[in-house]
Amino acid sequence: MPLRPEDVQRIAHLARLAITDEEAQHTLAQLNDIFGMIERMRAVDTEGVEPMSHPLGGTQRLRDDAVTEVPDRARNLVNAPAQQDGLFLVPRVLE
Repeated sequence: MPLRPEDVQRIAHLARLAITDEEAQHTLAQLNDIFGMIERMRAVDTEGVEPMSHPLGGTQRLRDDAVTEVPDRARNLVNAPAQQDGLFLVPRVLE
């Protein structure tokens, strides 16, 4: 069922959008095209087709989750404007 101009105006009102009649007509055409495409996709027989996580059936190439660097607290605190006992000091935010 295609949308009507009144539907677009109602959706714009609900979204608190101010749109002109010209914008509403343009949006109406776009939304009806989108809904038409969705209907064509729904008409495709997908019986027996398993869902895929990737459209080409590929997998992500991930590196091993291994520690590659040793934490160096002294090096990390070099640029700290203020520090104490190996911790960053920051101004108090709440009183």
